[in-house]
Amino acid sequence: MENTLGVLLLSHVGFSFMEDLIGTVTARGVKTCVLSSLPEPRHQVSRPEQLIELADELHVTSEHVLTPEDVDAYIDQLEATGTSVQCCLTVWEGYRHLMASANARLGVPDLDEKQILKLRDKLTLRNRLADVGLTRGRASALTPTTLAERQREGGRYFVKPVSGIASFGTFPLTPETTWSELERLTLEARSDTVYANTFATTAGPFSQSGTDLNNGADSAVSAPSGVGCEVEFLIEDYVPGQEFSFEVVVVDGDPYVVAVHEKCEVTESTGTVLENACVSPPTTLSQEEVAAGIRWTTRALTALDLRWGCFHVEARYASSGWDLIEVNPRVGGSLISPSVAALTGGPGMLDLWLDLLLTASQPGGFLKTLKGLSFGMDGTTPSPNATFFRVFFTGPGTIREVGLNDDLPFQPLLSHVLLKPGDVVEASSREVFLGQVLWRMDLADRDDLLAELLPASMRAIEIMYETESG
Repeated sequence: MENTLGVLLLSHVGFSFMEDLIGTVTARGVKTCVLSSLPEPRHQVSRPEQLIELADELHVTSEHVLTPEDVDAYIDQLEATGTSVQCCLTVWEGYRHLMASANARLGVPDLDEKQILKLRDKLTLRNRLADVGLTRGRASALTPTTLAERQREGGRYFVKPVSGIASFGTFPLTPETTWSELERLTLEARSDTVYANTFATTAGPFSQSGTDLNNGADSAVSAPSGVGCEVEFLIEDYVPGQEFSFEVVVVDGDPYVVAVHEKCEVTESTGTVLENACVSPPTTLSQEEVAAGIRWTTRALTALDLRWGCFHVEARYASSGWDLIEVNPRVGGSLISPSVAALTGGPGMLDLWLDLLLTASQPGGFLKTLKGLSFGMDGTTPSPNATFFRVFFTGPGTIREVGLNDDLPFQPLLSHVLLKPGDVVEASSREVFLGQVLWRMDLADRDDLLAELLPASMRAIEIMYETESG
């Protein structure tokens, strides 16, 4: 029986950047093997048909969430039929621990499964880094008592899920924030087929010993017993400053910062935070401030003993220095990976992560490429390019028309319009993506071009909704 090399890709309900991932694997001449959880009802026929046209192998499970048993059984099936699985990769944070477990089985250097679960516990992570002086903020479990205490104190605080994604349930604390609002968000998270498993903390496959926040009547917000997943919230000291993200690849304990993105537009509202636009390299930082950010990021990753993998480190910078938002053990969402490709003129973050996994046992050639792409410790980038991208979100309603605006200062490098006429968008406390648009420009010309592009890009995707009759 012929032994074919393959890469295992984990898909959540049929999506999770599958087109991009499949293309990245196929470009390396390796077989693509997709394991997907059951899509939502409206996609259960169409999405598997689309995936089987793209992938070499596809298996769809009978449930909306993948389990460790699903992953092990699929690897067994592939190996029994002549496919030698080289590594496992997913961009869905709720499956990152499954990826780590699979790579451990396959002998591929990666983070430990327990490390992934600890990183996803943002309450413990915040306080752990505070203990070693890498963040000035601290966090507590959100309970009726801690909510009332923080409101009486009158300081600045931020609320977020202990484990979460897509900025759902993340917002600044106000005097108007109520416990019933948190209960409503909890119920909404639990009922969301796509996102529910990412909010699990002390129940189900994300159970962590020593992290039980449900003690007594004054416990953190959680689902009733026997219902799928637990949802818990934390409250933390507000981190001031401008937002940035560091796109990092770590090889055997050595971090390489491939890109630094500045979140040049962020909207904080009740229930969520929307990251509207990013530019790279940053426009508001000096070379010395970027260098300080790289040193801070390196210290944080070292303190957490994160020796392998791809990371999207979210931070804020103020006059007091660098501080933490989150450490995500994955590629950044939206157009972060294509932005990196446009910045480097070569590989994006998905390419780099896959190449790390495929070459981790002998990373010599990969390391040479990675070093040539990465920022220096002095805060300089080898790239002559700059990138800017804008992400569009939408509110509830039925879409009548939607499309890319052709009246822009200059044409984008890449655009995605993710919804179509006739789509119905329900009200939600998580971000609902409409589309995204990416531009590349010469770094030397960036500031002049951005002055015109920033306001013009706000109308890059145009949308009209059906109006109510009568």
